[in-house]
Amino acid sequence: MKKVLLPILTMLAFSCSQPATNTETAAAAEASGAGQSAVKDDVSQQDVVHIAVNSPDHTTLVTALKTAEYVDVLSNAGPFTVFAPTNAAFDKLPAGTVESLLKPESKEALRNILEYHVYVGVLTENMLQDGMSLNQVNLDNVKIGKKDGKITVNGANVLGSARGSNGIVYIIDAVLLPPDKK
Repeated sequence: MKKVLLPILTMLAFSCSQPATNTETAAAAEASGAGQSAVKDDVSQQDVVHIAVNSPDHTTLVTALKTAEYVDVLSNAGPFTVFAPTNAAFDKLPAGTVESLLKPESKEALRNILEYHVYVGVLTENMLQDGMSLNQVNLDNVKIGKKDGKITVNGANVLGSARGSNGIVYIIDAVLLPPDKK
């Protein structure tokens, strides 16, 4: 009997001493009611949301994502191409615009603007072509410009990019505003 119990007890002790796996952490987050964004993972490549969260130049965008309840959506598998306006880009909007969009009664308008910054699929720089039209998550199109190695989206300059586990983030210097629905 001791010969049978010893290997079982050794396996139990060993498994209890191991750190939680990403799957176990994800299961714990799901059980607590938190979404994918609550999964703690310091080993894997960051997703598009964590790229923004860890950037001091994207605090306004992160606040908007939280207000719109889109953090978990963009933390999922994707793939996504995200055009991420900097804080300075939000500062260019008319006074009071950001504060107004962050109010609960403006949630749908905020979501529409955020969705206009996301394309489903990963588009690397070499895939982007001058004149290319991309249909965004909100079903409106943005236009890509590419000249002399510089990329724009609806005229906003792409300042850089970062590859994430579930897509790519292009840092842009303007907030993309969807066309008015008539």
